[in-house]
Amino acid sequence: LKTLEDATTVRRRILLAFEQAERETDPAKRQALLTIAIVGGGPTGVELAGTIVELAHDTLHGEFRNIDTRQTRVVLIEAGDRILANFAPKLSDYAGKALERLGVTIELGRAVTRCDAEGVVFGDKQLAAKTILWAAGVAASPAAEWLGAAADRAGRVLVEPDLSVPGSPEIFVIGDAAHVLRPDARPVP
Repeated sequence: LKTLEDATTVRRRILLAFEQAERETDPAKRQALLTIAIVGGGPTGVELAGTIVELAHDTLHGEFRNIDTRQTRVVLIEAGDRILANFAPKLSDYAGKALERLGVTIELGRAVTRCDAEGVVFGDKQLAAKTILWAAGVAASPAAEWLGAAADRAGRVLVEPDLSVPGSPEIFVIGDAAHVLRPDARPVP
């Protein structure tokens, strides 16, 4: 989700799923259309989950004849032991409870191992979902490879505090391509 066009595409796909559910007579297929899986419990996944559940449960409630959009199931899947892992545990806990109050189901501790037209598989569980949103991150830019620089396991360039490449002070790496450490030696999200 990088551009306005990406956001419009996500919105369109969610609305199309509701329209398909409106026409679907098979209860299992209808529920799969009303199930939205979000993979990744970082800031993007958390925001998407909250926004989508509010859209389904509040904004669109009463807009369809054959379905109740309040039956939409939004499932946030995070491989780690908590959402918003780069934030203080107290904030992660608060966000999780707030999402659950809104109606989001949070699944922790199991990585997604497969996504296909039928849904997602995480751990030993299969979830039938026709809308899957990947918010677990993407591969880093190959900048470390281009530069012949050291990288972390995600491929981000290990940089100095001023964002320069070690041994090449004239080269700076910024944004998602850089592995930046905070003063407490933890990586910046």
